[in-house]
Order: sequence, then structure tokens, then C-alpha cells
Amino acid sequence: MSASSSLYGREREEEALRRLVEGAAAGSGGALLLTGGPGLGRTALLDQAVTMAGLTVVAGRAAAAKGFLVLKGCGAGDESRLPYAGLHALLHTLDGSPALDGTPPSGLALPVAVLELLDSLERPVLVCVDDVHLLDGPSRQTLFFLARRLAGRPVAMVLTARGELGPVEGIPVLDLAPLDSSSSRALLADLVPGMADDVGAALDRAAHGVPLALAELAGALHRQPPPEVIPRGGRLWRAHTERLSALPCASRRVLLLVAADPELDCATLVRACGADLGALEPAEAAGLVRPAGGRWEIADPHLRTVIYHGACLADRLAAHRTLARALSETSTIDVEIGGTVAEAGTAKAAQAPADGRRRRLAWHRAAALDGPAERLADELATAAPYGSAPEGSFPDPSRAYERAAELTARTHLKAARMAAAARHAWSAGRPWRARDLLSRLGSLAVPEEVRGRAGLVRGSLELRLGETASACEELLTAARSLLDHDRALAVRTLVRAAEASYLAADNRRFVAVARQAAALRSPDDPPEVRLMFDYLAGVSATFRGRHAEAAAPLHRVLELAPAVDNPSVLVWATVASLMLGEDRQAVRLSARAIATARARGAVSVVPQVLETMIHVQIWRGRYASVAEHAMEGLRLARETGQLNSAAQHLGWLAVVAAVQGDAETCRIRATAAMELADAHGVGVAGALGDWALGHLDLAAGRTGSAAERLRPRGRHDHVVIRIMATPNLVEAAVRAGDRERAESAMPALDRWTGSMRNPDRRALAARCHALLAAPGAARESFREAIELHRHGACEFERARTLLLYGGALRRERQPGAAREHLQEALEAFERYGTRLWAEQARAELRASGETVGPPRPASLDTLTAQQLQIARMVAEGATNREVAAQLFLSPRTVDHHLRNVFTRLGIRSRVDLARLLS
Repeated sequence: MSASSSLYGREREEEALRRLVEGAAAGSGGALLLTGGPGLGRTALLDQAVTMAGLTVVAGRAAAAKGFLVLKGCGAGDESRLPYAGLHALLHTLDGSPALDGTPPSGLALPVAVLELLDSLERPVLVCVDDVHLLDGPSRQTLFFLARRLAGRPVAMVLTARGELGPVEGIPVLDLAPLDSSSSRALLADLVPGMADDVGAALDRAAHGVPLALAELAGALHRQPPPEVIPRGGRLWRAHTERLSALPCASRRVLLLVAADPELDCATLVRACGADLGALEPAEAAGLVRPAGGRWEIADPHLRTVIYHGACLADRLAAHRTLARALSETSTIDVEIGGTVAEAGTAKAAQAPADGRRRRLAWHRAAALDGPAERLADELATAAPYGSAPEGSFPDPSRAYERAAELTARTHLKAARMAAAARHAWSAGRPWRARDLLSRLGSLAVPEEVRGRAGLVRGSLELRLGETASACEELLTAARSLLDHDRALAVRTLVRAAEASYLAADNRRFVAVARQAAALRSPDDPPEVRLMFDYLAGVSATFRGRHAEAAAPLHRVLELAPAVDNPSVLVWATVASLMLGEDRQAVRLSARAIATARARGAVSVVPQVLETMIHVQIWRGRYASVAEHAMEGLRLARETGQLNSAAQHLGWLAVVAAVQGDAETCRIRATAAMELADAHGVGVAGALGDWALGHLDLAAGRTGSAAERLRPRGRHDHVVIRIMATPNLVEAAVRAGDRERAESAMPALDRWTGSMRNPDRRALAARCHALLAAPGAARESFREAIELHRHGACEFERARTLLLYGGALRRERQPGAAREHLQEALEAFERYGTRLWAEQARAELRASGETVGPPRPASLDTLTAQQLQIARMVAEGATNREVAAQLFLSPRTVDHHLRNVFTRLGIRSRVDLARLLS
């Protein structure tokens, strides 16, 4: 039997159904109970079983030739108290049904009679019953009796129920889990073709892996920003409402308290509801809540939405008032209100408890309108930034500031708090929400400082989502507005403007911004501000080729970095390390920046900090690490709408694909990176795409094409990437006979590598000089390069130097010495899985007179990083479309890679692949 599945993320369940149906067709059936909450696809799986039964053919069986008889039934709450109503609905169309002749037999007689009826049908039977938990008791017990006795009979039974039914003895149970993110995104791509990645990510977050929620949220996309909760009155809303309606009023009251504060601990809940805590027992029995780590947790996030938003306003206000009183009894918090606009109208206050109780107390008071609105707004704005607020904290700072703004009458504070809400929304990776909040400032009289803060958020959004040139203008304007009010933030905004120039490959503007910043320096600046000034000064000097002048400020950046804990500032310190060739320091700083960003829930910053880690690992030849970090960065960038960051990660992935000789992936990703670069003015991404394609041409022996691709050109000329690509350009130009082009590229590389002690960088420069040396005079430079590589960290570049040196020795008629270097290079290329470079090494070895065996036998470590990632996902059951959605490739490209994996490993099917990887 074969059936093409239309379900996402249900491979395990579909395989179980397939085995069940095929077993019944072969004369030995069985039963399966599918459990799970509303919207998870129980009914869809029943329909899939019916489809499978219609496609099943068992050769040589006369009964099977007639096809399956399908009996379908469904539990109905209105009939749950009518004995045998469910059985009647299932069997009433069959002649001789024992449930139709008035009074059903008692004891075992009825279930035995039903079993005999199924046996008499002389054809395979599929019994599908949905919502078994709603059946009347006798019908349910009869079905369970049958289900335990189907072995050796041509009958398959598939039952579904909500999770609260619990396990049933003797019947296999599959509990449906929410879809993973890749399956959810693949489903959304079918529901709304061409959906933007950030919109899809927003719906994925809101749906919590529930297929029906995805469908209903996708249907509500006419609203902006994308919906964050399921539509009121939809199928999923109604299903949860029905579950709640079966509970006593006291249970619903306590559930509302739990829904109003997902971080509510049991002790505070006891204080809030007193003796009513026992009212949760019916809800727990129904599977609606469960104990979790010292608190009660609502089992389904959509149920929490329905509990809270489905309650009337008076009940919600009362719940918040009760919770505020209970939280007040457990901690006395001194709230001191200030009046500065600098932190959205708040002043210093007592240190918040680690569990965020301060922010929750202020939230509940504000939600309950328990006091004068201005006082509540001040309390909430004061508490909003306190304590750590990682992703998922309640309430998140953006919501807290927004609510404070809504309660604020004073215009300047209202605007300040709305701007703070936008800033936190952007930091949390929700650009749609940030833009919506910023749009609300349009109707307010906005003070200069608030205009600057809002401009910083707008400029940051434009920097990552829009045009780099307009981002620079927005950020420079914001810096001017901030300068007289928050000098440190003004300097940080200037660095952001310089960063926009860096991304655009506009070195002149970067230098101009750095000069503008230098005029603002003050001797009493705090460490973080001094670091930013030194960063601008050092990078500006580097861009002008004044490396000796750059060294002092860049070293000061590294000295100041230990006193800094802002992830963006740590990124700038990492860049300073790279400019100095201090790779180990750069690894430590970038790892610290990544950890800090994640701990703070600064989702929007993570793609940026991953870019710097990738930059470090490229220099070190850690291509597996580059691919891993770039895939994560690309995913996060697309999910947060950061197309400019996505372009850079695509560029880095293209470089990795080029190194590995994966031509198709390299071209796809390089093209995508360059298209985004041209559309958004991201010169660095365009330069990465050109470098990747040039490296691919060089590895394939197309030296003329490589030299042309690697030359500096237009908007894709970026000084940093140009320096990184210079060794490739020199090699390509020399091999193509264009010495003039190769020589013209050397001064910039020599100036930079000559200013540092990094052995890997200096080895590359020495290799380039060896290539440019006269015949017979290159040995000294090659030997210098190899010795420098010995003290470095990049084995891949050392192998390339050995390959070039070995080729030079062969041409000088020293085949013995050449073979030693070429063999070592080949072994390294095979370890790295760099196919095209390994082929070059084999060709040189054969030319030197060496007998070269075939490539290493196929094994997992001969796959490229991309192929191995696809192989693992497919082995775990992912479809080509799901793999494509997660890896941001086309299904056709995934299919191409999978065929290559099968060929390389000598296998024929996904089953073989799963067995190999197990």
C-alpha cells in the first residue's frame, strides 16, 4: 500500500495506521487509540486511515478484493447518557445489528454478538470512532471489548479521544504532540503560499504547534500586526469553551486566577483562593491543569487564552485584584516613583525579587484598575525593566510599558512609555509589534528625547529589515535628538549609524561618523562609552589603511571589554579582536555576547552576534561550526524579519558550500544573498556572495572566471571581505596569467597582516608572495607560509598552501618532494570533505607519478555538512518539503542532495538511511 500524506509532522502516527490497516487486510487486525487535545488532528488521522483503507490491496485474498468496509461513528455529548446510543450510530446501517432489535442482550452477549457480526461480513473492516470520551459508557466498554480481540481477524479499529480519557488496558495508545516548528511552517506555507518568514514565525509562536490554530490564525491574517491569539468564536475557541462549560463555577474561578498569571506559585494561589483550592480537582481530572514545579499549569496555552479572554470584564478585574492582594501579602516592595523621562518616566526603586514578583504585582494592580490610573502607571513603568526578563517572562517588559502608557495621561510620559514598549518588542524579536507601537506615537506631542529613543528603534528596524542608507540617516537624526539628554545612548546610536555604513560598504561615511563621534569624547566617560569611541576610532583607521594608528584604540577596546555586559557592545569588541588578529579573544568575546543575548531574551540581537562568531570561525577554518551558526542565524533572522542579517548568513553559508564543493547550494545561497544585498544596500552580503562563487570557480579550476568574480566591483566591494578574499584572488589571477591584477591586490593585505602577529593571516600573505615569486624563487616564501601555518589554527588553509607548494615542486621536476606535500594536503581535504580541492590534490599526485587510489569509501564523514544535516532530518521522518522549510532551500534542491546522499552511501531508500543513522 502507498499513500501520499497530506498531514505534517504525523509520520509516526501515519506509519502506525498503515501497519494496522495492512494487518487487517492480511487477516490479522488490531486497534489503536489516538489521544490529544483539541485541534491536534485526531479527526484528520481518522480520515487518513479511511484513505489508506481505500488504497489497500492484498494479492491472493478474495475478501480483500472487495475492499474495506468502513464503519464510522462519533461520540456526541447529548447522547452520552443514552445506553448504547454510540453503538447504534456505528452499526445501524448493518443488517442483523444486535443493537437494533429493541432491548440489547445483557452481559457478554451483546459484545460477542457484535464481534460475530464483524466476522460475518466476509471482507476487511475498518472501524473509526471519533471522540470516544463522549460516548455513552456501555458503547465505550463494548468497543474496548472488541478492540482487545481483533488479533487474527480482518478488522482494524481506530479510536480517538481527548487526553483525559487516560490509558485503556490492552489497547495501544498514541498521544498526539504539538507539531514541531518545521512542520508548522511547512503547513503554513501550504495554507498561505508566499507568506513572509517573520509573519510565519509569528503565527508559529501563536499556534503552539496546534494545526487547527495554524489554520485559524492564517485565516485571520487580514489584521496587522499578525494575530497573537486564536480567533474568538472559531472552532478551537468553541472546543475549549465546551470543555470549560462542563466544570463547576468554583473551578472556573480558580482557573481564571491561574490563567491571569502563568507564573503563579501554589503558595500564592492558596492565599488568593483560600479554601477554594480544592475546586481545581475537577479541572485536573479533566486534564485541563497539572502540577508543574511548585505551581499549577494550564495544560494547553489556547485553553489559557479562552479562560482569560472568555471571562467577562468584571471577573477579570476581580481576578487581578485578588492576585495583587495575594502578592502584596508575600512581599513588601517599596516603590519609589521618579519623574525623569530617561527611563520612560521611572526612577530608581528597590531591587526586584529574582522571580519577577515586583513586575507581576504592578501588572495585576494596573490590570485591576485598583487605584488612581497615574499611580498605577508609574508603579508599572517602574517595575517593567526590573529583574531578568528572558523570553517568555510574564508580563514581558513590552506589555508592561504598553499598559503603563495606556494608563498615563501626561503626554510626555505616555510617549516615553510607548517608545520603551517598542524598544522591548524589537529586542524580543517582534518587529511587527514594535512598528505598531511606534505608529501610536504619531498622535502624541513627543519630547525631543523620546523622539530620539523612538528614532533609535526605527533606525534599528531599518538597519536590519530595510535600507541601510535610510537606516544611517534615521540613526544620525536620533543621535542628535539624544545628545543633550542621554549622552551614552547618543554615542551608541552613532555606532549603529556607523554600522549601517559598514553593512553598505560605505567606508567614507563610516569614517565621517567616526570623526563626528570623536568630537564628543570626554575624559570622564564610563568604560562602555570609552569602548565605543575607541571602536570607532580603531575601525575607522583600519578602513583608511592606517593599521599602526588603529592598534592603540583597538587594544583599548579589548582592555575595556571585561567591564561590559551589553551583547551589542561585545560584538563591537569582537570586531576589534578580529581587526587585531586576536582570534582566541574574539572567540571568547563572541561566545559571551551570544550567551548574554540569549539570557536576556534579546532575540533580535542573536543573529547579529552569531555573525561575529561566524567571522571568527571562518578565519580558523571551522566550517562545520560556521554552517551550524549560520543556519541558526538565518532561521532567527528570517523569523524576526531581519532580511539584512539573513543576507549575510546566506552569504556565509554560500562560502561554506563553496569550500565543500557543493556547487548547487553555493549558487542558490550566493544568488539569494546578492539579491537581498542589492535590494537593501547590504554590500557586505553581496561581497560574500561574490567571494563564494569565486572560491567555487577556483576550486573547480575555472581560474579566469574566479579572478573576474573576485575582483572588487561596485556595490559588492566591501573592504573586510575584499581582504579576506585576497588570497583567493591572487591565486586565481596568477593561475590565469593575470599577474598585474594579483600584484595590485597585495599592498592592502601586506599592510594589514604586517600589523599583527597572527600566524594564519601572515601565512596567507607569505603564500601569495610565493605565488608571485619568479620560478625557482618561491621556495623560501612557501616554507615561511608552512611554518607559520604550523603555529596557526586553520588546517584547511595549510592544506591549500601544501597543494600549491607541491604543485610548484612538481613543475620544478622534484616529484618526490612534491608527493610528500600533496599527500598531506589530500588527507586534509578528505577530512574536511572538500571534494573539489581533494580532486585537485589527486590530479597533482597523479601528475607527480603517484598511483592514487579512489576516494575514501563512502561513509557518513564523507558527506558535506549540508548533506549530513538533510540525511539526519530525513532519517527522523521529515519530508522533503519539511526539510526545505527548515533549511530555507527549495524541495527540488533537497531532493537533489538526498539523491547524492543515497549515491554516496550506496543505499536506496529512506528506510536504509534511518537504519544507517540509528
